[in-house]
Amino acid sequence: MLEFMARLEALRDEIRRHDYAYYVQDAPTITDNEYDGLMRQLQAMEAEHPELITPDSPTQRVGGAPLREFATIQHAQPMLSLGNVFSEEELKAFDKRIRDDLMGAELLQPGEQVEYDCELKFDGLAMSLRYEKGVLTHAATRGDGQIGEDVTANVRTIPSVPLRLNAPYPEVLEVRGEVLMNREDFFVLNERQSRKGEKTFVNPRNAAAGSLRQLDPRITAQRPLRFFAYGWGEIRFTEGQSFDIGQTQSERLAYFSQAGFVVAKQRKVVRGVAGLYQFFKDVSSWRAELPFDIDGVVYKVNSLTQQQALGFVSRAPRFAIAHKFPAEEARTVITDIDIQVGRTGALTPVARLKPVFVGGVTITNATLHNEDEIRRKDVWIGDTVIVRRAGDVIPEVVRAIPELRPANARPFVMVDRCPVCHSTVERLPDEAVTRCTGGLFCEAQRKQSIMHAVSRKALNVDGLGEKLVIQLVDVGLVHSIADVYKLTVEKLIGLDRMGRKSAENLVSAINVSKQTTLARLIYSLGIRHVGEATARDLAGHFGTLDALSQASMENLLAVNDVGPVVAESIVRFFAEAHNQEVIHALLAAGVEVEENVKTEASQNDAVSGKTFVLTGTLPNWKRDEAAQYIMAAGGKVSGSVSKKTDYVVAGAEAGSKLDKAQSLGVAVIDEEQLRGMLGM
Repeated sequence: MLEFMARLEALRDEIRRHDYAYYVQDAPTITDNEYDGLMRQLQAMEAEHPELITPDSPTQRVGGAPLREFATIQHAQPMLSLGNVFSEEELKAFDKRIRDDLMGAELLQPGEQVEYDCELKFDGLAMSLRYEKGVLTHAATRGDGQIGEDVTANVRTIPSVPLRLNAPYPEVLEVRGEVLMNREDFFVLNERQSRKGEKTFVNPRNAAAGSLRQLDPRITAQRPLRFFAYGWGEIRFTEGQSFDIGQTQSERLAYFSQAGFVVAKQRKVVRGVAGLYQFFKDVSSWRAELPFDIDGVVYKVNSLTQQQALGFVSRAPRFAIAHKFPAEEARTVITDIDIQVGRTGALTPVARLKPVFVGGVTITNATLHNEDEIRRKDVWIGDTVIVRRAGDVIPEVVRAIPELRPANARPFVMVDRCPVCHSTVERLPDEAVTRCTGGLFCEAQRKQSIMHAVSRKALNVDGLGEKLVIQLVDVGLVHSIADVYKLTVEKLIGLDRMGRKSAENLVSAINVSKQTTLARLIYSLGIRHVGEATARDLAGHFGTLDALSQASMENLLAVNDVGPVVAESIVRFFAEAHNQEVIHALLAAGVEVEENVKTEASQNDAVSGKTFVLTGTLPNWKRDEAAQYIMAAGGKVSGSVSKKTDYVVAGAEAGSKLDKAQSLGVAVIDEEQLRGMLGM
């Protein structure tokens, strides 16, 4: 038996060497037939002695029985995302921040340039692989950054993922990287899926993600997935281990390659911002020649000592940034232009397109913004146009190509009636947007207004989502937000997928939401130009809903950051009789508002009368909580920084508001200092 076990392990090692040569080095050492012969020999030996099968055997890549569902895995270290830059100016600002921070930590001399490792930004699915004593034990998707899906069985089927590490290894090693699919493999897969009458995928990333989330690992094994390593999570050595796995980003990636991982060859170590931008330009020039999709490049401070000193913010490392490519563009044809009606009654022209693959997805619609934009771009129905999509941004029509305009093309004419409720439409002299005058009587606005009113930052009705709101409006149970508070268990039980327990839970959530603040109620009304911060300012200034509803333009202009446009919008809203009817019905249905009436006892001399702006992520408080404490002490909370701002409270990931505060000389404090001012 000992001789058999030795031959078995020798055969496994031989197959692993061939796997490494084929999948990592792109230099196969034997023919496919010879490889198949070795694999069949291994399968036969393991069939003879199944008790000798190990998890890292090459035969285990084929997958086991279908999984009933995915379990979850808590990441030992969070899987963070990256911040983005889109221009050379933003890149210079990133480099300057890095230099300033490193000089402050005495890890960089004045005038010295930072050394960066430049890499590709893969357009795939982020993955964390955990190795214990050199053997793959777990594989998890990013998930929410803290907890991911356990896809270990599926990842075992990916040939470029080593089941056992080649090089010396720590006791625990988590390797982070990207699972993706080459474009050519993607097209072949889609053709095969189409021939079999099965679902096709919209892009390689979608195909990779769908393949990894198969409940049957045998299906994943048939998909041509690849894994590229570029980072790490937990690394733990046993006592007495002394080997070096790299003191820089580039050295660490070289170690991963030695250990058996595929690491992209298209990377470079450079110094300074000029080197960063040159790498970006170089990659931009040949990215189309890559066999897989990328959506930018990534820059990382090369020194691991410097990385550790720079640290992290709540969602991203401070030592790395992604430089995104400009929006991708493609050519297609406008088959028609429809009108969509938004929550505020805005009529938005939307181009219906011949399907086109752009920016990583197939798109069939693109916004045309408004009537003036259509005229400016000279877009006709039937035109060939250039469309653009960047990241998750809604696709838009960039321009028409008039020389390709067909004889039957026709110009766009804005409707004079709302396509939903058939009310007349109007366009005010100083506005580019045409609007429906149907207000809360328009079904399109009604649904969107109710969704907005019950959202988390407004009245916060837990469990009342978009699909249920649409159903309630469609069956006639809800005509305005006030009707939500008239719903009963008996009325709800008749709806689709609504049992008694679900109905009882929803009615309970509705009752809980009846106790709300004035700021939330104002925000829930959906007044044009009144966002969450402005609603807080209005609540703090007027104290009661009656006072706000009767306020004049002069009264409103006295509120911090309320200008003529916002003031006029508020006056117009409360002047509409149907809006007042809805508010009265809402209060009559039992909604109770905590009025913001201040008493002398609640005043705090350090805070009272001062204007605060909250930005970034605070360590202990949510910004809403901090705002409530400030207003309770007599202070004001604004959504934007101006010369009238007294303090900016900055947390992690503070952005443009912090920059503006510093440029205006506004005092910047942290949560601890705010607590001191509040006497907490």
